[in-house]
Amino acid sequence: MAVAMVTTAVEQTPTIDEPVYVGTAVVYQQQHSLRYNPEHPPLGKLIIATGLAFADVRLDPAFAGDQTELGRRLLYESGNDPWRLMLLARSPVIVLTLLFGLVVFAFARDLVGSVGGLAALALYAFSPDIIAHGSLATLDVPAAGFLLTSVWLLWRARRRPPLYVPLAGAALGAAVATKMSALAAVPVLLLLVVVSVRYARRKQDVGTGARGRARLLASGVASAALVALIAVIVVWAAYLVVDPRLRWATPGHVPVAHGLRGLAVDWLPFPEPYRDGMRIQFGFEDKVWDGFLFGRHYRGSLWYYLPAALLVKTPLGMLALWAAGAVAIVGVPRLRPAAPYVLVPTAVLLASGLYGSRDLGVRYAVFVPMFLAVAAAGVVVARWRRAHVVTAALVLFVAVSSLRTYPYYLPYSNEAFGGPSKTHLRLHDSNVDWGQDLGRLADRLRQRYPGEKIWLVYKGSGVPSSYGIDASNPRKVPPDEVHGLLVVSDSSIAKASGRLAALIESSKPIDEVGHSITIYRRA
Repeated sequence: MAVAMVTTAVEQTPTIDEPVYVGTAVVYQQQHSLRYNPEHPPLGKLIIATGLAFADVRLDPAFAGDQTELGRRLLYESGNDPWRLMLLARSPVIVLTLLFGLVVFAFARDLVGSVGGLAALALYAFSPDIIAHGSLATLDVPAAGFLLTSVWLLWRARRRPPLYVPLAGAALGAAVATKMSALAAVPVLLLLVVVSVRYARRKQDVGTGARGRARLLASGVASAALVALIAVIVVWAAYLVVDPRLRWATPGHVPVAHGLRGLAVDWLPFPEPYRDGMRIQFGFEDKVWDGFLFGRHYRGSLWYYLPAALLVKTPLGMLALWAAGAVAIVGVPRLRPAAPYVLVPTAVLLASGLYGSRDLGVRYAVFVPMFLAVAAAGVVVARWRRAHVVTAALVLFVAVSSLRTYPYYLPYSNEAFGGPSKTHLRLHDSNVDWGQDLGRLADRLRQRYPGEKIWLVYKGSGVPSSYGIDASNPRKVPPDEVHGLLVVSDSSIAKASGRLAALIESSKPIDEVGHSITIYRRA
């Protein structure tokens, strides 16, 4: 897994979100300012900043552009090496992703023993989605991993609450301090605190009858309050690390939250920049976004988008083991107590994602392969015929499917949907084409098409000229002037209309790069 992620990190150019996070991390380091990227809390970007500490990063302190311009200025206009900077920024996330693999192993081992732990770890380590997003300087994998860690610690709190309950609170705080979407899991985890503490104390002398039950409940509620308090402290600490004086002025573009949203924002005990970030996120949810699923471009969102995308982008053997593991956890008596810990947080987070407005990728559900890898370990203790043999065969199938897509993990889809070369026919954006292959495109054009006229429609945050690509925009000239090579990002093809659609229809596809960019020939 480490080899796959490092290789991916070395070969890929910045994806759409990364320059914003990297630029913000540098501003955190050098200027101790919270003004950029308030829609996400600071912790994930502070983690990214630990890698950048090994570079002499240059950024004009007088720069006053927006966060998109910040990323471009840092990577391409300040004398920094974008390849080295991105590798350093991605490295802490890679390390963290590997550590979360150990959490998966430990959690599954606690449930079913070492054999199940190894099976869960194998599913995690070969997951194309975790490899793809764990090798990027983004926030999705860290947030999901911190949530998984918190749940695992709560499972262990069933035996030693004084040790593991505070640690679970710190991990929950880390998740909430990384991405605000983790807030959806907070009520579930607080209930799990009560469940764990009640289990731990029910064998102690807490009295009998109503009084004993009241003492159990009070102990559980007090522990849940402690977890919540620690989580809040972690969130505040993340902001204070950036700016101990917590200087903040609400930007003019922050929308007003109304109704229950407004009450939640006003009452949460978080710093003002966090609450303004929530308002921005609610504003994003109120927008109408473009989507693309199974060849259909649409406006708005589909409630079944994430399950459908997961069906396409998850190895078939993994899907089978997830389903069997979920059945085992519910059906095997010794595993049933784990169901609220493994399955309920997954279901709640997924249900929260179903009604989001942004159908932009399975990265919004990257917690699913983490939690369900643990669930899949339950198969090894199920009294099913040849369970161990079938489990080993399915894990091997997953490994082969994952290795075959190397090093193109972002556009992975399973064999039932044609593999990574066909993903762009069914999905778009971070499922397949997130701007990651600009460097590979430069190499391909230099090696196979030297000296040819290039017309480029690129969806991404990279600057083509910085990679040696001299290209023109075909949408700014009459169609009859577009001759030579027409190079189009697959996400742009998925949403093409008008002039671009006509250009594509009248061109001949001759090559592709990284399963995310198509090269056409125009006579």
